[in-house]
Amino acid sequence: MQIDYENSIRIMIAQINQLLEEIKGTTATNAEELEALRLKYLSKKGLINGLMAQFREVPAEQKREVGVKLNELKNAVQEHFNALKEQLENKEEEQCEIDLTRPSYPTTLGTRHPLSIVKNEIVDIFARLGFSIANGVEVEDDWHVFSSMNFAEDHPARDMQDTFFIEAHPDIILRTHTSSVQSRVMENSQPPIRIMAPGRVYRNEAISYRAHCFFHQLEGLYIDKNVSFTDLKQVLLLFAQEMFGKDTKIRLRPSYFPFTEPSAEMDISCNICGGKGCPFCKNTGWVEILGCGMVDPNVLELCGIDSKVYSGYAFGMGIERITNLKYQVKDLRLFSENDVRFLKLFESAN
Repeated sequence: MQIDYENSIRIMIAQINQLLEEIKGTTATNAEELEALRLKYLSKKGLINGLMAQFREVPAEQKREVGVKLNELKNAVQEHFNALKEQLENKEEEQCEIDLTRPSYPTTLGTRHPLSIVKNEIVDIFARLGFSIANGVEVEDDWHVFSSMNFAEDHPARDMQDTFFIEAHPDIILRTHTSSVQSRVMENSQPPIRIMAPGRVYRNEAISYRAHCFFHQLEGLYIDKNVSFTDLKQVLLLFAQEMFGKDTKIRLRPSYFPFTEPSAEMDISCNICGGKGCPFCKNTGWVEILGCGMVDPNVLELCGIDSKVYSGYAFGMGIERITNLKYQVKDLRLFSENDVRFLKLFESAN
């Protein structure tokens, strides 16, 4: 019997050594092959559990020698299995790795806002006529918004009902028009002056389809020697025809603004009905688009320009108003609601 045990132990040790060599050469290229290796070596019915069952019959004096070899095999198989599993996981991560710094695909491109489209078009027209852009602050003092523009002390525009006040005494307000930019330019420059001042302005009005508490204006100013009303009319006619088509006609109606004298409001022939009359133009054939006039001599003097030497004209228009006419937008609130459905309508205009 002793000889049989010794022979069995030699066979068992030989099996262990064979498995040690065998496990070194095993590989797994996918999860299925890795699972097959686990079932073959490490499962309850695997080869190592089979050797464990044989180990119970090994005589006590030889258990140490066989146990060491068996533990060596078990650890080697487990370490090799873990190494193969880690390799597969790393390989999957590399294949599925996402670069979080890359933009999403497909990339949705933004478009310019309709007010920006129209503003840029207006700026381009006047730039070709020699006007340069002048910018200014939106929070202004009373002098540059009202006093330097020849507004009387009791003018309704100065009241809380029409103006947003930030501070009082001295009055700091949200500008109600971009004329404050003209005032600052005249204070710091000498004629000839030829500027346009686009920007956002604020008025204390109830929000509706036809009015808003903030909107956008573009004002123009030209000051030089011997500037006449005829010069103003020709510039505005060219602008109207460039903006709305070469067949567009204009008319100037007498009006009143504190900072111009004489003053006028300009209408264009309705670009929907061609001047024949329709609901949009209230069957008049004309649509009002801007105010204009010759700069009042008092304004020139208040801003440090000699009114006996220089004269000039000024005009101002609401960019929303021009956009309404150009694209027939009936609700002013749409411009500030950021409704993507509305903005997508202008993709072709970009």
